Amino acid sequence: MVAPDEEVVVNKNKSHRKEKPWDTDDIDQYWKVDPFTRGDYVAAKPFLDESSFATLFPKYREKYLREVWSAVTQALDAHYLACTLDLVSGSMSVRTTRKTFDPYIILKGRDLLKLLARGVPVTQAVKILDDSMACDIIKIGSLVRNKERFVKRRQRIIGPDGSTLKAIELLTQCYVLVQGSTVSVMGPYKSLKEVRRIVLDCMGNIHPIYRIKELMIKRELAKDPKLANESWDRFLPNFRKRHLKTSEKTAKKNEKLEAKDEARAVAGLPAAGPSKPAKKVYTPFPPAQLPRKIDLQLESGEYFLKPHEKEAREAERRKQKQAEATAKRRAERAEAFVAPAEEAAPTIEQKRHRKRKASEAEIVTDGIADGTEGEETTTTKKKKKKEKQSAEKGHE
Repeated sequence: MVAPDEEVVVNKNKSHRKEKPWDTDDIDQYWKVDPFTRGDYVAAKPFLDESSFATLFPKYREKYLREVWSAVTQALDAHYLACTLDLVSGSMSVRTTRKTFDPYIILKGRDLLKLLARGVPVTQAVKILDDSMACDIIKIGSLVRNKERFVKRRQRIIGPDGSTLKAIELLTQCYVLVQGSTVSVMGPYKSLKEVRRIVLDCMGNIHPIYRIKELMIKRELAKDPKLANESWDRFLPNFRKRHLKTSEKTAKKNEKLEAKDEARAVAGLPAAGPSKPAKKVYTPFPPAQLPRKIDLQLESGEYFLKPHEKEAREAERRKQKQAEATAKRRAERAEAFVAPAEEAAPTIEQKRHRKRKASEAEIVTDGIADGTEGEETTTTKKKKKKEKQSAEKGHE
């Protein structure tokens, strides 16, 4: 109890926030809508006024929309809505007719046109006309200023080969399409809330894998009826960033250096030297003043030259610089025309010589393997036979 004299301190940042009693886990029951039929409409009279919505579409979607417009018209006709495709102004419009009886279906038709404009295929977009399906178009273009960083974080939502996006779709039972500076989502209300949280956190530099892991844990916990009335905070991972103090950072750095030195000592290597350069000796005297441009000109004698002489000197310097650059470029171009070093093809005699050597080596190795290394090889026998024949002819 608070004493009547004491004043309750209210945080100014949260003074305008209100309680949201419906924002609980059973939000699906809160948003549950029974199907609306013509029998529910008691008066069964046409609306007093025509309601209409229009939306623009990008130029690259024009060809696709012309091809599927008949399917869009057929889907809207089933709910007694009329639609128009204006290719001149690049817009689509939907409006109620005299037969329309559902007062909310015009908003569903508006969502259908928005999804078609954002790149959702017509077979998926027409599902928004069901009462159990809702959609959310999340604008992410203004969340990150740097273009390269924006593209990198948007790619994280998709993941390698679309694996992250597929995981989000399976866990939330939603259809997610990342297109340009928007993310189009279709699914139940509770799942739309989860997907929006994942996308906004990803653009705020929190990887989607953390949220996916959290959803997987919740999915498993929901299967246990004992934990239905208990808090799940103790099971959920806490990925909050923790900013270290300067002293903690220094202590952490020193621990790493000590571990490194120990590892080097075990390996028999000397301790690593300081990574920072040694401090310079402090001197109270300031450094010598650098010479001015005029001082340098006086020293070189350029200051006393006449204007036309200065121009001629500058032109000569420029010409010399151009000549050096031209020579450098010519040398780079000439490198492409330098023939690579080629090995000369062996002659027939060299080939025969190599073949003969290889055959002799094979015979020797065969003889060693058979245990007849002391015997004469076939080549030496042939030589001796030829010598014997030539000696017999000489005697005759």
